[in-house]
Amino acid sequence: MAIKQLTVFVPNRKGTIVSVTDILAKNNINLRALSIAETQDFGILRLIVNDEKTAQKVLEEQGYLIKIVDVVGVKIGDAPGKLTGALDVLDKADINVEYLYAFMARTEKHAYVVLRVENNKEAEIKLENAGFHLITEADINKL
Repeated sequence: MAIKQLTVFVPNRKGTIVSVTDILAKNNINLRALSIAETQDFGILRLIVNDEKTAQKVLEEQGYLIKIVDVVGVKIGDAPGKLTGALDVLDKADINVEYLYAFMARTEKHAYVVLRVENNKEAEIKLENAGFHLITEADINKL
């Protein structure tokens, strides 16, 4: 029951992520989960999308290096220790976890995204001015 994940190798510079997400949006590709890890020169963008074949095709056409990887998805209860329980199962089976990322959705109408930026205050102002609702630690604690 593997899930197909796109691994996209991107330069670590301003505008790269918006370029990728714009290409996907223009091709009716919906993001289900996203993670990015960076070094000084490049990033590794990991995506779960609704149509990985089309996503791969359109991104490769724009010069992005893509790798499709099988990953395991597991539904974990929303309570302390549930992730530990899943990881413990793998640990006891001597299965190494190379990386993981999580996403949560309480409704089909919302997704929560955490952004690491150079200037938090400026980003908050820009997002609020564009009509986005910012989440706070209090909001996260309600999840």
